[in-house]
Amino acid sequence: MDRQTGMRIILTDFISVDGVVQAPGGPDEDTDGGFRHGGWSIPFFDPETMGPVIGEDMAATEALLFGRRTWDGMAAAWPDRAGDPYADQMNTVKKYVVSRTLTADGASSRWNNTTLLGGDDAIGAVRRLKEGDGDGIILVWGSPSLARQLVENDLVDEYRLMLEPLLLGGGKTIFPADGRARPLELVSVTQAKTGVLICTYRPVSA
Repeated sequence: MDRQTGMRIILTDFISVDGVVQAPGGPDEDTDGGFRHGGWSIPFFDPETMGPVIGEDMAATEALLFGRRTWDGMAAAWPDRAGDPYADQMNTVKKYVVSRTLTADGASSRWNNTTLLGGDDAIGAVRRLKEGDGDGIILVWGSPSLARQLVENDLVDEYRLMLEPLLLGGGKTIFPADGRARPLELVSVTQAKTGVLICTYRPVSA
């Protein structure tokens, strides 16, 4: 696949076999729709295999991009964590948050180096960011509503999916339900001891 110039968006998620990405990290992370399985990914985390993948992604990342809810959780957790290279990078790397309700001052004061992408054209703002100067990586974590819009608008250059061996029976997904087929190329797959498959996919050009 030919790579375009500009920034590349990599979408990374813990995901169940039935495609759910909602609330992998804790019971109160996101209970929308009566979701009862918050924290489902924790028993499957393998630090020996999955830890290095997450660390390598962060080391290569020029900016992080979040939806409002995911950014809220991160902004509450990371500013007070300092003293190790990963936390320091999380707090110093460029961050972008898509929101209609945050203010620019409010975003930057809660988590340093955060830029608000507001207004009614969030996808246009992301597209302009992607097409701007630079050729680095914009990493999207969680943020299912935003992620689904990015997929719908062909803005994702790579998917890093940590496929976890369970079915959740419903919940938020990053995949559009618009009836359109989107072929992907499997670039790599690694199996963790817990049964998680770390899969990297890229869209197949038409």
